[in-house]
Amino acid sequence: MPSSTDDVQRHSVHTLVFRSLKRTHDMFLCEQGSLPPLDPNVDRVRRMVKARDQYGAVLNLVNNNRRRAGSHPGPPDPDHLPPPTQDIPNGSVAGPLALPQPPPAPTPPPPSMAVVASAGGGGASAGQQSLVPRRAPTLPRPKWHAPWKLARVISGHLGWVRCVAVEPANEWFATGSNDRVIKIWDLASGQLKLSLTGHVSAVRGLSVSPRHPYLFSCGEDKQVKCWDLEYNKVIRHYHGHLSACYGLALHPTLDVLVTCGRDATARVWDLRTKANIHTLTGHTNTIASVVCQAAEPQVITGSHDFTIRLWDLAAGKSTCSLTHHKKSVRALALHPELYMFASGAPDNIKQWKCPEGKFVQNLTGHNAIVNCLAMNREGVLVSGADNGTLYFWDWWTGYNFQKLQAPVQPGSMDSEAGVFAMTFDQSGSRLITCDADKTIKIYKEDDMASEETHPINWRPEILKRRKY
Repeated sequence: MPSSTDDVQRHSVHTLVFRSLKRTHDMFLCEQGSLPPLDPNVDRVRRMVKARDQYGAVLNLVNNNRRRAGSHPGPPDPDHLPPPTQDIPNGSVAGPLALPQPPPAPTPPPPSMAVVASAGGGGASAGQQSLVPRRAPTLPRPKWHAPWKLARVISGHLGWVRCVAVEPANEWFATGSNDRVIKIWDLASGQLKLSLTGHVSAVRGLSVSPRHPYLFSCGEDKQVKCWDLEYNKVIRHYHGHLSACYGLALHPTLDVLVTCGRDATARVWDLRTKANIHTLTGHTNTIASVVCQAAEPQVITGSHDFTIRLWDLAAGKSTCSLTHHKKSVRALALHPELYMFASGAPDNIKQWKCPEGKFVQNLTGHNAIVNCLAMNREGVLVSGADNGTLYFWDWWTGYNFQKLQAPVQPGSMDSEAGVFAMTFDQSGSRLITCDADKTIKIYKEDDMASEETHPINWRPEILKRRKY
């Protein structure tokens, strides 16, 4: 018995393709030549409406460029076409064809083109604009920085060195330690010049006034002292903190001192009258760092409650609380030239833009408890951690161009490799660090290094969008 497939007539591929073409031709025949010819006016109106609808935003620019180049004028401008007429069956001609004119909509240009003002004029008219290719977004390449190396190790303290401050004339620097002594060192030779005693507990903060011969210190004994460097003795005490004082900062233009500590407050003092002008409350845990600047926000604090607060110094109130960090904020550093600052925490280092505290970018990779930050005018940001590591970053791109491990003083344990405080000198060419092995280390740039010996090995993972 024959199968059902034998009843199907088999055809060649050529026959099947021809049949498919014929069916396609019959399907679209009505749209091609079988219809009566269109009225030229109606076809012109249809093209005009289509051009204005789809290319209205750039049609005038294209026509003007063609006329300016002296080439073929191209399609007529829809805004200057004569009004079309409509034929009436009895042979008379009606008036202009009334077409509704849609309001001009802000149609965006094609993705690869951008409308910009021409170089010849500063106006925003269509005659002064041209079409230019839009550049693809590019990521700025990090600036090359010379690597840093250890230049000098200074010993003299009998406890952890917790704070450092450089004199404005760049001749000496002061350090405070857990041995309750403030020592002043010659910056050029590293020799000890003076020891100041008076604190009864660890000294945690130091600052040298640029306008007065005063040195300010604070410590875990809740005391804030003002030292007269002409007599080398304490001339003022600022009483008010209820617990250990962990940091202080001098206002750059006002005679104001701001201190912070374990009582979760930052206190603003008048240098001369010793009055407590403001008590800045709002943090819920220890305030570990404070910085001051001349512009708003004039006071910035970082706390162990994972937040950064920006303060209005005149009102004595918090204007903004930044909650981006997920760990304790132990370090803050102001950029010496830009209106920005950085914050350091065990999760990462973040950059912020003043005055509203706008987040800029993360600097990730320093996976340790970041205790301190320092910044110089060359765009080098340094972070120091509890495990003795120093990370050097390019400020603009966040590129980590060097990692250093601070060597431990002979006779100390490896666990005593922490970096507690650091600062650049006034020239930005020396980095002074305070370590847990009771030493002070001074780093400088390697003069023998070049871009060939230490190339930039930069591999960005994602495109960072920065707004300055």
